[in-house]
Amino acid sequence: MSYKSLPKVELHLHLEGGAPPAFIRNLAQEKHIDISGIFDERGNYLYRDFDHFLKVYEAACTTLTGPEEFRRLTLAVLEQSAENGVVYSETFLSPDFCGGGDVQAWRDYLAAIEDAAAEAERTMGITLKGIITCIRHFGPEQAKTAALCAAETKGDFITGFGMAGAELVGRPGDYAYSFDMAREAGLRITCHAGEWGDAAMVADTLRDLSPERIGHGINAIQDLALVDRIAEAGVVLEVCPGSNVFLGAVPSWKEHPIARLQERGVKVTVSTDDPPFFNTTMAREFDMLAETFGWEEEQLRMLNDVALEAAFCDEATKERIARRLLA
Repeated sequence: MSYKSLPKVELHLHLEGGAPPAFIRNLAQEKHIDISGIFDERGNYLYRDFDHFLKVYEAACTTLTGPEEFRRLTLAVLEQSAENGVVYSETFLSPDFCGGGDVQAWRDYLAAIEDAAAEAERTMGITLKGIITCIRHFGPEQAKTAALCAAETKGDFITGFGMAGAELVGRPGDYAYSFDMAREAGLRITCHAGEWGDAAMVADTLRDLSPERIGHGINAIQDLALVDRIAEAGVVLEVCPGSNVFLGAVPSWKEHPIARLQERGVKVTVSTDDPPFFNTTMAREFDMLAETFGWEEEQLRMLNDVALEAAFCDEATKERIARRLLA
């Protein structure tokens, strides 16, 4: 049985990371950019490990040179999401890749992305909101420019702030200024942690950045006292099992800790992260959860309920999406 048609909520999706490889190849050809080395013989993304993945990711982004490319990208990504049952999505956006961190340039890119999101909602029935991320391995000073872009463009579409990139660079507290700036502007807070970092990294992120959601967070399982604190605090984990297995953060689906975290009382959600890079979709994530852990439709629908409750959108949007989830 496939859950492709089941309505879904996704909270952890990198916009550039959702770019279909054919889309990037076509852009590269249009612009006469040679990035043929990032694809295998079948045309899929090719990389060796997580660090190399980041380099391939950034190479793919060199084709996205202006607002129009990001408008087209947004439509391509949302088309893939909608085909797999997603009715509400939150996507990570980095001003570093959209105008180099300049606020005015970022506004131009954002206008194009919002235009595409509105078109997708009309034609595909999928709602999108944006979370601005700083890139951890670009350093704390560059993070401040992303936070400024976020603070300056907070609104109905830009609703959150977070941090992505190489998790083992620096410590969470190094980025506290940027998170404080975003929080003071009224943005909701999430942060990647516990994908490659250990339980202590998750604990430090919670202490120093006070997010209400954690991207990944799976290595919290190393410290059950921490898991219990996460559960008691109601912090939500944006878990991406297919990504974790594909990159080797966990050895296999059977060994993934999502079920143990949920059984311990943690609020877990499921997302794809960078779906074409990891040969996954939201439909495949749900199908694999059912196959691996025996989760039935009721349990999968509960994932959606948790995700919608944790979504960085207004109550009117939540009420509208809740009705769609009953389909």
